[in-house]
Amino acid sequence: MPSPSGVDGADATEVAEAWAEVAYGHDTKYDSGPHDAMLRSARWFTAKKAAAERSYRPASGAGEEWNTWADHKAWTTVGVTSDDDGDGPVDTDVLAYRALFVEGTAHGRDGWTGTGPRANVFLKLTRAGRGQPWRVADVTAVEAAVPPSPTLSPSTSASTASPDHPE
Repeated sequence: MPSPSGVDGADATEVAEAWAEVAYGHDTKYDSGPHDAMLRSARWFTAKKAAAERSYRPASGAGEEWNTWADHKAWTTVGVTSDDDGDGPVDTDVLAYRALFVEGTAHGRDGWTGTGPRANVFLKLTRAGRGQPWRVADVTAVEAAVPPSPTLSPSTSASTASPDHPE
């Protein structure tokens, strides 16, 4: 599991990238679902955000992608790149925004390799004052669409029947 060291808390970009590396670094051997990695990333959260994440309970299961990874006893590695187009707000002494692109690979302990997490992630970072460490106050993630499994044919993945024209 990723554990970035030497992260400069005074650098909002370093904090954002370290957070993303941990938040999207899953291991099905130890994690019961994707939220476990989010909890590991809490060291970079504000106290309020950390409390909110600790009290969050996902409404549904871990999902099909996670189940595939678990079948292969997989872990993920991620690359994190800045997605800054220059249109974001300018940093102040206590507020910064970062846009990141996360692209991962799942590695099965059985030799399998598959697509890992992929998302555009937008972070709001705050700090108490100049010289204080940056903390992630808010996260908005847009997960990339997962292509349908190649084992499903179009006729089995969606029905073409309608109320007016039953099959």
